[in-house]
Amino acid sequence: MAWNEWEELKAEALSRQLDSPHTRLNTLDGGSSGGSGLPGSYGDLKVTDDDLAGIGAAAFELHDDLWDTVRVNVPSSEAAAADLSRQGFALGSGLQHVADRWEEQLMSLVDACAQISNHLRVTKKLHDGDEVYIQRRLSSIAALDAGFNERTGRPDGEKAT
Repeated sequence: MAWNEWEELKAEALSRQLDSPHTRLNTLDGGSSGGSGLPGSYGDLKVTDDDLAGIGAAAFELHDDLWDTVRVNVPSSEAAAADLSRQGFALGSGLQHVADRWEEQLMSLVDACAQISNHLRVTKKLHDGDEVYIQRRLSSIAALDAGFNERTGRPDGEKAT
C-alpha cells in the first residue's frame, strides 16, 4: 500500500466517523449531560430499611395472594379433569396436563416471591454487618494515623537542641 492510499483511507475513516449518527464510545462528553460525571458526583448508593421493607412487603403480599386466590383454580381443574377422564373423554387428560403446568408455574412464581422477600431481609442484615466492619476498620486506621501525627521528638531519634 502506498503512503497516499493510507492517507486517503485515514481521511475516509475520519469522515465516516464524523458524519455517523451512531454513538461514539471512544470519547467522553465534556458537557454536563447524564452519564459523563464520575460516580461520586451522583451521590452514594443508599437503601433504607423503609425501601426494603416496602419491596419485601409487596413480595410477601403477592406470595399470599397467589397462594390464596390463584391456586383456588387448581383443585377444581384437577377434579374436572378426573371426572372427564372417568367418563371416557380424552379432554380429561388434556385438562389435567394444563392444571399440572399451571400449578408448576404458579409454584415457581410463589417461590420467587418468597425468595425476594427473604433475600431482602438477609441482604440488609449482611450489608449492615459489612458497614459496621468497615467503620471499625476505618476508625482503627484513623487512630493509627493520629498516633503517627502525635509523635514526639525528631524522626532520627536525636534530641532537639
